[in-house]
Amino acid sequence: MILLVLALIPVAFVLACATTWGVLRVSCRIGVLDTPPMPGQVKAERRAVPNTGGIGIFAGVALPLGAVLASVPLLRVRPDLLPEAARAHLEGMGDRLPMGLALLGCAALLHVLGLIDDRRPLGPFVKLGVMALPAVVMAWGFDTRLLTLLDAPAGGAWASIAITVVWFLAVTNAFNFIDNMDGLAGGVAGAASACLLATAVIAGQWFVASVLALTLGAVLGFLVFNRPPARIFMGDAGSLVLGFLLAFLTVRATYLYDGQQTPPMHAVFTPIVILAIPLYDLLTVVSIRLSQGRSPFVGDLQHFSHRLVRRGLSRPAAAGVICGLSLVVGIGGVFLPSLETWQAVLVGVQTLLVLVVIATFEWASAPRGQG
Repeated sequence: MILLVLALIPVAFVLACATTWGVLRVSCRIGVLDTPPMPGQVKAERRAVPNTGGIGIFAGVALPLGAVLASVPLLRVRPDLLPEAARAHLEGMGDRLPMGLALLGCAALLHVLGLIDDRRPLGPFVKLGVMALPAVVMAWGFDTRLLTLLDAPAGGAWASIAITVVWFLAVTNAFNFIDNMDGLAGGVAGAASACLLATAVIAGQWFVASVLALTLGAVLGFLVFNRPPARIFMGDAGSLVLGFLLAFLTVRATYLYDGQQTPPMHAVFTPIVILAIPLYDLLTVVSIRLSQGRSPFVGDLQHFSHRLVRRGLSRPAAAGVICGLSLVVGIGGVFLPSLETWQAVLVGVQTLLVLVVIATFEWASAPRGQG
């Protein structure tokens, strides 16, 4: 089954690569290029580059996922059409069919939202409201919830649903925010997907692993055209989908290891460790904007990547450093569920030290009065 899951990576890669290439050619021909900033927003110097690459990412995930979901009823009648290794999981595929369809529909909604916003920027609260809908659907309708142990003392499922919706919005916005340099959002998403894929394979959680394999392959296919200097941007149509998928998959993952029946308590921190770098960018840039009396939702050039550039790195180097840091902390997250409590504490301390070192470097190297 592991080989079947890993085989989805090249499938998604080819689909995303081919779709992105086609979208790139069409977008350049009809002039669908990156849009100017909305009022109050600060963007890097505008380049004649299409921002429609999210279509390739969405296609790389949605087409194979949709094909598998559509084939489940037929496979129930003709299980011999499946590879032998997958037949034992046919019942589970059927059980996951409604959730898979809902996942596909929610991702499509955010993809369309992003396509619209990439052409004519919407207000931040309109976007935030639409982004909350898929989170509520998955948390309430499909029992995709964090910290369900809080429901009993809270007197209902509302507590875990609320926490889960906040998590969805935080991760989705983190990837929307970090999409500000060539190859950056795709590289960070690729690192996170690879680390989460490892945890899902270890746990034998094949639905989650399959979607992560598709996400990883789609991101890699897109990066063929987005690596510096980028020939196409993913836009919100790609970053919102990536953030939503990773938020969903981190909640659905069980983080079991080596025959465990229940994960250790510290396993709940696995997604936070794996996504520590994009979450650091989100929290710091929001803090900077609020301290300046500005809206946290209006874009500017104060992200972690921009701050590294102001400290002397080139833009490709800044993107590379951030992607590398994402892998450094993410690898610790992969092993977190397998560790004893004292070992898990060390991983947590290691992750915090990485963030503290980054923050200390930023503070110490910043010109006075700047972030």
